[in-house]
Amino acid sequence: MDSRGVVFDIKEFSVFDGPGIRTTVFFKGCPLRCRWCHNPEGLKFTPELMVSHGSCTRCGRCVGVCPGTAPGSAEACTHCGRCVGVCPLGLRRICGLEYGAGELAEKLLKDAGYLRSVGGGYTISGGEPTGQPEFLVELLRRLRGNHRAVETSGFCSEEIFLSMLEEVELVMMDLKLINGHLHRRYTGQDNGMILENLNRLKRNAKPFVIRIPLIPGVNDTEENLRAAADMLRDTKALINVELLPYHKTAGAKYTMVGMEYDPGFDIDRALNPDTHIFLERGIPCVVL
Repeated sequence: MDSRGVVFDIKEFSVFDGPGIRTTVFFKGCPLRCRWCHNPEGLKFTPELMVSHGSCTRCGRCVGVCPGTAPGSAEACTHCGRCVGVCPLGLRRICGLEYGAGELAEKLLKDAGYLRSVGGGYTISGGEPTGQPEFLVELLRRLRGNHRAVETSGFCSEEIFLSMLEEVELVMMDLKLINGHLHRRYTGQDNGMILENLNRLKRNAKPFVIRIPLIPGVNDTEENLRAAADMLRDTKALINVELLPYHKTAGAKYTMVGMEYDPGFDIDRALNPDTHIFLERGIPCVVL
């Protein structure tokens, strides 16, 4: 079996996605719609066109080759890529390539010896990796013998989560909001499955890291951080908690994929990166 999936980026020499130097693979597609998402090109599960509109000179060459703009055509953009090659400034690209799991593993394993020698490995991120479960698990199996990590929101079924858990050496899991109402408001989804999978992770011996993307006035409150810390207390396999401060540049890529950035919170509000709430409970905590 060679499952197929869509990847929107592969970053080599990554140092923030697990131990050592790593290659991080970004799966396309995510079931959440976090208001602060800084990778909007990773939301859809299919390839899409990205355009840097700000530098466009309106030369019209892209229009001239697009089937969707031909006289009388009723077609929309099909991401055929014809416009990419004719743009004189290189402002257009197709985001998202389809791979077979075997094909991608072969590509990644070319650097396996080096990554092992520096204590690194491979990290699968997104988007949301568990959104392409068959592709994820098969790729992880093909990478056995190397350190494998997955960055996940935990928003998936028990079956998918446990299948993934069997094939990794490390889980890096987001914990955005503990309050279910606020979670739905700011991510578009309930957090029930996420908290259930967190409990499964806590009961498992697999090492894991919790990442909290700190959003001003949304989840950096003392109430949310204390609720998260209480939930993580006395968890032996937890390595640490990482607080990731919100960056104001999060909305920069939205127009490139035809979306509007509407965060719904004050991006200029000062953050509350309170590590002491975790440290006083014996939980290692750092701000990245």
